[in-house]
Amino acid sequence: MIKCIAIDDEPLALTQLVGYINKVPFLELLKPCSSAFEAMEVLANNDIDLIYVDINMPDLNGLDFVRSLIHKPLTVFTTAYSEYAIEGFKVDALDYLLKPFGYSDFLKSANKVKQQYELLTLSNNQLNDEKHLFVKTEYRVVRLEIDSIIYIESMSEYVRIHTTQDKPIMSLLSMKVVEERLPASKFMRVHRSYIVNLQKIMEVTKGRLVMEGQVYIPISEQYKDLFNRYMGDNFLGK
Repeated sequence: MIKCIAIDDEPLALTQLVGYINKVPFLELLKPCSSAFEAMEVLANNDIDLIYVDINMPDLNGLDFVRSLIHKPLTVFTTAYSEYAIEGFKVDALDYLLKPFGYSDFLKSANKVKQQYELLTLSNNQLNDEKHLFVKTEYRVVRLEIDSIIYIESMSEYVRIHTTQDKPIMSLLSMKVVEERLPASKFMRVHRSYIVNLQKIMEVTKGRLVMEGQVYIPISEQYKDLFNRYMGDNFLGK
């Protein structure tokens, strides 16, 4: 079951939303909330997988509410104003329901939620094989080939995964979590902000690594000894 809450300051809209949720067999409504502040209390005391939240609400609107969450459940915005759609997806919303919406639209969105939830559950249960990882990026979960990773870069609360593909992947992860999930035989942290694929190192020069694609990565003092030991084990020559 996907545990969810519904948030809307309009009683009629909230009643309709609750009715739709109760019709879907794989959704479990923990509580309807009439404000973002009420929802915060529920989130603080329960494990919530999904939130349905109206954008236009007094005191704290739905967008600002979602932005304030450190750990964001799957999010579906509901609103009567289509101009909020782009802003909604900027905060990693999975879907967007434009009021007034019927049950068929709601069910279509719920099935999309179910598909994404199952992918996330698969990832969180660490059912990755040795060659792939599931990574949440924006409102999707993507399957990433480990050997395609060139390096991982810390971006405050996010990491940017640079691969042999054209576009880097951004994900809300810590470097510690990424480091623990990657095979130590292939990846090494060489800086507070960088983890590198050892097989993608092209050159070591002046305390820096030249990675595939001619990207320069610094080696910090904290990780220099570890990297030097690796080099000592793999160095040929005098």
